[in-house]
Amino acid sequence: MITSPKKAKKRTGDGASSNVFSMFEQAQIQEFKEAFTIMDQNRDGFIDKNDLRDTFAALGRLNVKQEEIDEMLKEAPGPINFTVFLTMFGEKLKGADPEETILNAFKVFDPEGTGALKKDFITEMLTTQADRFSAEEMEQMFVAFPPDVAGNLDYKNLVHIITHGEEKDQE
Repeated sequence: MITSPKKAKKRTGDGASSNVFSMFEQAQIQEFKEAFTIMDQNRDGFIDKNDLRDTFAALGRLNVKQEEIDEMLKEAPGPINFTVFLTMFGEKLKGADPEETILNAFKVFDPEGTGALKKDFITEMLTTQADRFSAEEMEQMFVAFPPDVAGNLDYKNLVHIITHGEEKDQE
C-alpha cells in the first residue's frame, strides 16, 4: 500500500513534464532546443545570470541592468534547464496567436520598440545563429520584403504578411 501513492506521485510528475513536450510539435521543440543551446553560453545545461548577460552581449546589448536579468530569472520556478525553459515558453505562448508570437520574437531584438531592424543585423543573426539562412535565402527574403532606404526592415509588416498573406494598411 505504501508504494501505490509513490507511484501515483511519480506518474503525476512524469505527466507534468511530458505534458509540456506534447504542447509543441517536434520541429518546434527542436527550435527551442537550438535557442536554449545558444543561450546556455557555458554549456552546463542551465541558463543562469552569466548566460543571460553573455546572450545579451552577443545581441549587442552590453549594458543590461542586473535588475532586468534578476526579473527574468524570477519568472522561473527554479534553475532553468531545458524542460523549465520549454514550460516557460509554453505558458507565455498559451493563447497567443501566431502573429503575436512571431512579433514577440522580433521584439527581443528591438528593445526600443521601433518596429524596424537593420538589414545588416537581421542578415548576421539569420546567417550565423541556429537554423542558418544561406546567402540565397537572405536575398530571396529581401526581394520579397525590401528594406527602406535607410536599410531598415519593417518586421511588423513582414510578420503581418507571413501570418495574413497581405500587406498591412499603412494609415
